[in-house]
Amino acid sequence: MARGLEAINGVIERTKREGRAAFMPYLPIGYPDYETSLSAIKALAEAGADIIEIGVPFSDPLADGPTIQAATQVALENGITPRDCVEAVKTLREDGIDTPMVLMGYLNPFIAYGYERLIRDALDAGVDGFIIPDMPADEAGELQVYIDEAGLGISHFVAPTSSEERMKLAGELSRGYIYLVSVTGITGDKEAVPTELIDLIEKVRAKTSQPVGVGFGIRTPEKARAIGAVCDGIFVGTALVKAAGESVDAVRALATGMRQALDAEKSTIE
Repeated sequence: MARGLEAINGVIERTKREGRAAFMPYLPIGYPDYETSLSAIKALAEAGADIIEIGVPFSDPLADGPTIQAATQVALENGITPRDCVEAVKTLREDGIDTPMVLMGYLNPFIAYGYERLIRDALDAGVDGFIIPDMPADEAGELQVYIDEAGLGISHFVAPTSSEERMKLAGELSRGYIYLVSVTGITGDKEAVPTELIDLIEKVRAKTSQPVGVGFGIRTPEKARAIGAVCDGIFVGTALVKAAGESVDAVRALATGMRQALDAEKSTIE
């Protein structure tokens, strides 16, 4: 079984061949408790997630909305540490989950962990890559070197406010795919995709050959299908975290609906 960047690239290549966007859901470790979070992540894999973002709780998650902030605060109160998150991936691997998994967390806990030890432990556990919202591509420095030497993935962020130079740099330093954050909401018809989002995706693609995934407040299968039609992957977080607060079955149901919506988009292309 391929691991690291090879596994991530393999998924993106496969979903492109299938004519659909990759489904990349997020859930934090430790919410509503440790064991339930692992069960919910297993449900994501069973529902057809292509790459799973493993949330590392942090006390000041500036890039997250109130739902995820509240969930990660619960996880911190449950005593969850970055080391626990790495161990969670190892446990999931031992339980037979082969879906690529990337750690999504903020820079300070990784600095405190120690880059060399973090990468060593991540490799041992079966982590495939990283997403670090508060680490600009031009400040990746030493951690980028460790990640590249280990053959892991890393996704740098771009946004509507990013300059063309920053988009180009994010593409040069990303390994696997770029994470495009858009603050533009869908208005009107639930199937509609704002023209400005399409224009933004094309602007990013003009600066890099990297696949482009979009995090866009995607909360329903209908929105997943609409946004997935214009990009290479979709990131779903808040809606799934809300579902995790209800039950593992709620996570499984929503994730299944999202994946089926992306498959439906594939069938319209065929």
